[in-house]
Amino acid sequence: SNTALEPLYLRGRSNINYTHVSKPSKSLFHWLIYIQSWMFEMNQTHPDLVHMFSIGKSYEGRPLYVLQRSRPQRNSVWIDCGVHAREWIGPAFCQWFVREVINSYQYDPGTTRLLNQLNFYIMPVFNVDGYRFSWTTDRFWRKTRSKNHKFHCRGVDANRNWKVKWCEEGASSHPCDDTYCGPFPESEPEVKAVAKFLRKHKKRIKAYISIHAYAQMLLYPYSYKYLSLLFPTQESAAQNAVTALYSAYGVRYRYGPASTTLYVSSGSSIDWAYRNGIPYTFAFELRDTGYYGFLLPESLIKPTCTETTKAVKAIASGLLKKFDTKTMMPLSLQTCCGTNKLFMQ
Repeated sequence: SNTALEPLYLRGRSNINYTHVSKPSKSLFHWLIYIQSWMFEMNQTHPDLVHMFSIGKSYEGRPLYVLQRSRPQRNSVWIDCGVHAREWIGPAFCQWFVREVINSYQYDPGTTRLLNQLNFYIMPVFNVDGYRFSWTTDRFWRKTRSKNHKFHCRGVDANRNWKVKWCEEGASSHPCDDTYCGPFPESEPEVKAVAKFLRKHKKRIKAYISIHAYAQMLLYPYSYKYLSLLFPTQESAAQNAVTALYSAYGVRYRYGPASTTLYVSSGSSIDWAYRNGIPYTFAFELRDTGYYGFLLPESLIKPTCTETTKAVKAIASGLLKKFDTKTMMPLSLQTCCGTNKLFMQ
């Protein structure tokens, strides 16, 4: 509950920089307007590497910006952050990841190979209205900010609003609950815009990654039922990712199907993405395991983002091993016998 967190919340507020800084720092949390201005800056200063565009508007009319590392006719990776407003480390990671790959390009062979052979879509703030509200009014706000006609309660859980087993176990039909699934699937313009974009590009999108907090877990389908996938590819990819993450600072992540590793939830983005043909779908739950919770101090931005970048790169590298970058076909189908090889062996 919020009450239980209040002493830490009040203590944590002094650590959070609310001042208007002229140039966003990568080791601070940032207002929405600064994240968006930073995106414009990336687009202007690295036009050869970054393209910025909007995929729609939020409930309150804010643009939903995405950064793209465009490699035409290539397999793609989608990464979104900030689905839940209070999880500030998410947008911080998306910014960190973009900076890291841009700064490493042509210096680090592994990163250069990823950027040359894959197309990345990165959405630093999915829930723009809720994120802004978590800065101005309620630090623990989770949902979107859409209005409900019958209740005074606002908002829908953007990770219960997808059209897959919608509003079943692990989601609430009451508008005042934090896990409210919404009046109907894709009722939220933010969810609808992302779903529309993913549907349009699903032939080339091979990995969907959503960044959340907190729990130190790497989750994959299914969320809505206690059932592991029939093939070990997701598990193998997750194992490689958490091993890469551990190599940075020795932080241990649990990994497995979301339903059995975290909890059952219906209408989630990873289940929807997997059901819509994206073969590798993951949700990260970043640091920590509860001491700071949603109030992760800014001193932990750097280590958290550094280790998570290693994990995401491991997933992306696995795609290069799994799929032919020109034909988009699984490499295992082009070899003898069509065996289903483990992902990233």
